[in-house]
Amino acid sequence: MTKLVQWLCGLALLGTAWATLALDPLGLHLPLPCQQVLWPFPVYLLVAFGCYSLATIGYRLATFNDCEAAARSFRSRSERGLVQPLRRTGQVTHGAGCTSGAGTPW
Repeated sequence: MTKLVQWLCGLALLGTAWATLALDPLGLHLPLPCQQVLWPFPVYLLVAFGCYSLATIGYRLATFNDCEAAARSFRSRSERGLVQPLRRTGQVTHGAGCTSGAGTPW
């Protein structure tokens, strides 16, 4: 069972329970304070889910591990990939890939 199916099943279960209590097809006759809390409950859940999502993204960004060796390797590969075609066409004639006076070629 994928995560999407799990979330959809949970959402369907909560939606069914909410609709049963809010629309009162069984004739439960909930007290007025319970009904007043029950009607905006989906909005509360949506706001709570948004807060949870933002907190999770913030935590993942704060604890993201940098891999310096992989960054150096990627940088050197990308520079070689950008500079070699420019050298073939004569746009770059020296060094790190910058033309003199014209700024960076990319």
